[in-house]
Amino acid sequence: QVQLVESGGGLVQPGGSLRLSCAASGSIFSIYFMGWYRQAPGKEREQVAGIFSGGSINYAESVKGRFTISRDNAKNTVYLQMNSVKPEDTAVYYCNAVVSTTRFDTFDYWGQGTQVTVSS
Repeated sequence: QVQLVESGGGLVQPGGSLRLSCAASGSIFSIYFMGWYRQAPGKEREQVAGIFSGGSINYAESVKGRFTISRDNAKNTVYLQMNSVKPEDTAVYYCNAVVSTTRFDTFDYWGQGTQVTVSS
């Protein structure tokens, strides 16, 4: 079993910054992918940013140039640095990880979500 624990959400003013963290723990053989998704009220969950074990990174168009994803492989932790935030960034942010617990399997795990509210 693998657990993802998120932290860093909260209330931030437009134009401000926030940093989210997500630490994976448990029976981990390797982590193929870690990423962030978000879901605003009345909207579908969307990918914000993701980083693969080989270092490839992708971002949603709406956050390019403002958000930066990074990963500390030694700590099995992924970060999302959110700069120049906008009210439309308000959502529950979820951490996602694709994890192998042995060399023969791969599972998809989700964190519990952390609320980010951008408001003055």
